[in-house]
Amino acid sequence: MAAAAAWPARTGTVVKYFLGQSVLPISWDQVFAAFWQQYRNPYSKHVLTKDIVHREVTPDQQLLSQCLLTKANRMSPWAERLFPANVAHLVYILEDSIVDPQNQTMTTFTWNINHTQLMVVEELCVYCVNSDNSGWTEIRQEAWVSSSLFGVSRAVQGFGLARFKSNVTKTMKGFEYMAKLQGEAPSKTLLETAKEAKEKAKETALAATEKAKDLASKAASKQRQQRQHFV
Repeated sequence: MAAAAAWPARTGTVVKYFLGQSVLPISWDQVFAAFWQQYRNPYSKHVLTKDIVHREVTPDQQLLSQCLLTKANRMSPWAERLFPANVAHLVYILEDSIVDPQNQTMTTFTWNINHTQLMVVEELCVYCVNSDNSGWTEIRQEAWVSSSLFGVSRAVQGFGLARFKSNVTKTMKGFEYMAKLQGEAPSKTLLETAKEAKEKAKETALAATEKAKDLASKAASKQRQQRQHFV
C-alpha cells in the first residue's frame, strides 16, 4: 500500500473553499524536520496523538507516509444542541504525505474519517523552496469544507472554515517555534529519516513474521493436544 495513492474525492454538493499561500523564513530542510515534530509545541495542544500507519521509501527515493492523528475539538454551542452529549469530541484524521528530496517538495493531504455526517474537512498542502530566497519555504494550502446536514450545512461549513483558518495561523507559529528549537541545523536530515524509515520497515516486517510463526506453532501444538485428548 502506498501512501497518498488514493486521496478521497470531495464530498457534498456545496463546499467552502480556502486557498492560502505563506512564506516561512526557514529553510526547506528545517521545515521538513519540524513537520515530523510539529505537534510538540504550545500551538498544537489540541493534537493529542500522531501515529505512523505506513511508511516506505520508493525506488526513486521518495518518502511516502500515512499517519493517523487524534485531535480534541470543541463543538460550537449550536452543534452541542444538535448532537447528544455522548457524541465523542475526538476527531480522527488521516494524513498522507509524499516527500521528494530531489525537487525539495513535500505534499500532504489530510481528511477526517469520523463525524463525516456533520462535516468533512480536506486539506492539500505543498511545501517547496521559495523562488525568491532559497533559504525560505513557501507553503500553498487548499481546503474544502463540506457538510451533508440538511438545513444547516452552510452554517456548519462556515464554522468549519473559520476554525480551519484559525488552525492555519497556529500551524505557521508551530513551525517557527520548532525551527527555533532546532537552531540553524535540523535535528535529522532527510536522508537520515529515510534510512531510519527503511530500517524500521524491515524490523517491523521481521517482527511480524516471527510473531506469525510463533502463533502458528502454538496453534499447531494446541491442535495436537486436542487430538491426543480425544484419542
